[in-house]
Amino acid sequence: MATNGTSSSVSEQPDYSIPTSDGSNRVKVICLGDSAVGKSKLVERFLMDGYQPHQLSTYALTLFRYTTDVEGEPVVVDFWDTAGQERFSSMHPSYYHQAHACILVFDVTRKITYKNLPNWYKELREYRPEIPCLCAANKIDVDIKVTKKSFNFSKKFGMPFYFVSASDGTNVVKMFQDAIRCAVQYKKNPTDFIDEVMQELENFESSEFDQEDKASQPGNQ
Repeated sequence: MATNGTSSSVSEQPDYSIPTSDGSNRVKVICLGDSAVGKSKLVERFLMDGYQPHQLSTYALTLFRYTTDVEGEPVVVDFWDTAGQERFSSMHPSYYHQAHACILVFDVTRKITYKNLPNWYKELREYRPEIPCLCAANKIDVDIKVTKKSFNFSKKFGMPFYFVSASDGTNVVKMFQDAIRCAVQYKKNPTDFIDEVMQELENFESSEFDQEDKASQPGNQ
């Protein structure tokens, strides 16, 4: 069961550590890659099963919200769109914050977008050292022969690899469904050291607050 997503400008990031008001699990999936590789079009194809060949870029971060079930559990997925920021060859740290999975995209018709993947991957790992990452070779509809080529980048880092097309939909549903499952699994078993430290700090601060609160109550002074 799934519902089509809606897009909205992001002014304040949701807290993905807590469920939604109806108790659904909440995960964040980000897309990375050079400008015009088709990140937004892939998300739109998955959510709306439609393809718009032209879209104006915006500067605000945008998310596409999608509701589904994973192993019988209701899940709200936020797909985050770079919305033009990648043109500056770097993303704002908030883009990576609390992300549970990443889809790294390149354009098979532009070799430079493949050569730049290591740069995006390096930045991703600076902020999210352990989240699962999938690699997508987009626009295979332009030249289907490219699917006979071997791309070593994904093999080097042990990533699932997908030949996809936002134009005709090839492998788009499978890739996003796999990304969602990876995100949910990662959230259940996080391995990021930074995540663990932050959680410990939050627990410590909460414990301190509780102790101070008890100390301030009448009869405890």
